[in-house]
Amino acid sequence: MEYRELGRTGQKVSAICLGTMTWGEQNTEAEGHEQMDYAVEQGVNFFDTAEMYAVPPRKETQGATERIIGTWFKKKKNRDKIILATKVSGRAPFDWLRKDGSPTEQTRGQIMEAVNSSLERLQTDYIDLYQLHWPDRPMAMFGAGGTSYQHLGEEKNPIGEILDALDEVVKSGKVRWIGLSNETPWGTMKFLHHAEMKNQPRVQSIQNAYNLLNRTFEIGLSEIALREQVGLLAYSPLAQGYLTGKYQNGALPKGSRKQLFNRLQRYETPFAEATIDKYLAIAKKHGLDASQLANQFATTRPFVTSNIIGATSMEQLKLAIGSADIPWTDELEKEINAVHQEQPNPCP
Repeated sequence: MEYRELGRTGQKVSAICLGTMTWGEQNTEAEGHEQMDYAVEQGVNFFDTAEMYAVPPRKETQGATERIIGTWFKKKKNRDKIILATKVSGRAPFDWLRKDGSPTEQTRGQIMEAVNSSLERLQTDYIDLYQLHWPDRPMAMFGAGGTSYQHLGEEKNPIGEILDALDEVVKSGKVRWIGLSNETPWGTMKFLHHAEMKNQPRVQSIQNAYNLLNRTFEIGLSEIALREQVGLLAYSPLAQGYLTGKYQNGALPKGSRKQLFNRLQRYETPFAEATIDKYLAIAKKHGLDASQLANQFATTRPFVTSNIIGATSMEQLKLAIGSADIPWTDELEKEINAVHQEQPNPCP
């Protein structure tokens, strides 16, 4: 397993990060524990979760994933061996995340409550990387905005005030470092600017969607990642399963996320299926599993700190972690880029 520095922290994290969002919905506690056991055996030292998980987000399963990680920590007594990342929700009409029933937003009070609740569920007294799950300011996100920015309104909780609250939780010892998620170049640089001006915690990472169908991170954010050492934690490297080919030609595998929840429309744009076919053909030509090709593409990018993989079965998990051993050749790079140039970012 390769290890890379997380931002400017001096801490090395595995190039493969274990994503956990299915635990408590598609996976049981025992299955979550089995996945963590195997991942650690393979050299993974980095886990990612969120207060909102499991997915899809709903009152009945909120916090279940963090609780599963917490019971594993209690059983294994190895908290110091894991770099643990979790997230606080941004602005949303969820009235079941906060004790008073308020919709979520990134106020000081809500951030404090969220940190303490996560610590309790995780059965730990500190979080290594605390991330803002999505921006608090009104924005089109998660594929809804296409390729261009849409101005939907002004900040209610300014970035400077959000950073003040994060500074407080870092100084309290409850959080070691902070990060962003689903953020833009403008937002990332504003956080860096405020931190520099006020000598406050610097964001160490940004967790955005990144895969063969959505390389928009390369436009603007990749330069920030490399010049400012705010590396990408790439999520959805398999485009929610589409890059495995399992949904091609209208297939709907039983037990798949699309069959269970039907909420994957981000990857059902007009040019997606034809573009996926071309990537599947590259994998077949080189004798590679399609999922391993897609995962290793994300892992090998120079601006990626860690590739967040996820699995609902041990077979999927072994393929995902094993993808890090696939040689990435100049020929693969050339063929992948040729498809991208022909049809760039069909699923932004």
